[in-house]
Amino acid sequence: MEPNFRHEINGKKLATAIVQDYNTNEVLMLAFIDKDAYIKTVKTKKAHFYSTSRNKIWLKGEESGHTQEVQKILFDCDRDAVIFKVKQNGGACHTGHYSCFYSVLSSDNNSLIEFGDKVFDPDEIYSK
Repeated sequence: MEPNFRHEINGKKLATAIVQDYNTNEVLMLAFIDKDAYIKTVKTKKAHFYSTSRNKIWLKGEESGHTQEVQKILFDCDRDAVIFKVKQNGGACHTGHYSCFYSVLSSDNNSLIEFGDKVFDPDEIYSK
């Protein structure tokens, strides 16, 4: 079974992938997958995605070492979105946060407020 790749970006058929912590259900990130990224994820049990900016498949953690071990894959009712339930090794976000969702809209709706400590220093990882 595989997703319906109905979203088209840059001529590429994609599905949406939501990534959730397997134990806490915290949403860690959102990305796109194509058929090849999905197949690699299923075969290796490590999350692979399709980068729309680089137009290529990437293994989460290939540069940082902060991999995602896929424990379960859920499909939405239309099968054009999936949830990867993962064991997150390190931080999921390139900013150094555990989750990419580390900002909340302020009560006056005029700004974002960051919360949570960083789990790694991105300058140490991505400047190599």
